[in-house]
Amino acid sequence: MIHSGEPFIPTDVGVVIQGITGRIGRQHAQLMRQYGTCIVAGVPTSANVEGSGNLTQSESVVDGVQLYPSCTAAVQGSGARASVIMVPPMGTLNAIREALDAGIHWIVTIAEGMPIHDAVRALELVRAAGACWIGPSTPGLAIPGRLKLGFLPDVSLAPGSLGVMTKSGTLSYEVCSRLVQRGLGQSLWVGVGGDPVKGTRFADLLPWFLADAGTRAIVLVGEIGGSEEEEFAQKMRELSCQKPVFALIAGKSAPEGITMGHAGALVSGGTGGLESKVHALTAAGAKVYESIEDLVAGVVRCMAQNK
Repeated sequence: MIHSGEPFIPTDVGVVIQGITGRIGRQHAQLMRQYGTCIVAGVPTSANVEGSGNLTQSESVVDGVQLYPSCTAAVQGSGARASVIMVPPMGTLNAIREALDAGIHWIVTIAEGMPIHDAVRALELVRAAGACWIGPSTPGLAIPGRLKLGFLPDVSLAPGSLGVMTKSGTLSYEVCSRLVQRGLGQSLWVGVGGDPVKGTRFADLLPWFLADAGTRAIVLVGEIGGSEEEEFAQKMRELSCQKPVFALIAGKSAPEGITMGHAGALVSGGTGGLESKVHALTAAGAKVYESIEDLVAGVVRCMAQNK
């Protein structure tokens, strides 16, 4: 659960990688460590709620990270409070359940294709535990220069004062890379993922961004489908948002009834379309742009005027 006025996540938090023995888990655990993330433990990809049994001596360490048979054992042995889950989509629910049972507070799940009924159940469990879940199908989150959970590209990361929230990983990589080239980095970058059922939505992040003194402006990279951007606009009005909000909505040319990329990017029956999102955001006071070039130029201009 996200509480405004508190750190979104401590930058020195101990992190366990659930699925560290898989190719992706091992690769990105190394990259996260190189970035400065405090990875203190790993759990094998094969582990489930009950754990995977005893580990042999050769399996006890992976690239310098202590390996444990379960998330519970990892938390008990290392004090980890955050988890990055890099297991196949059908195993994500069990991994989330195990993380919550172990007392993990921050959970990031990377895999695409998590079944919707699993995501619904996971959301119930996370809310009951008062935890924060980023995912599914997310590139992760970062406090640039200090912490990265997931695989956001380093070239697009730099410490700064822009709070970034995004459904689209690749589109936000390009947006943030261009902004970094113009000298504008991020206070916090959260990829909420593009699935219809997810742990954290745009509106959930707004109170934190508004309360954070290090965030001067907000960049929202959305897409057609669902009602998340409209919910965010409503939250802007409810909280009397005074910080500048810059938005880009992908999928302008998508035909109705077709899912474009993400499972949640579905326009049907006149809902979830570009026009409704642009109208809602604009009415709430956000500046909405039609291209990356226009968005970057608008952010640079506004930030320069408000130094």
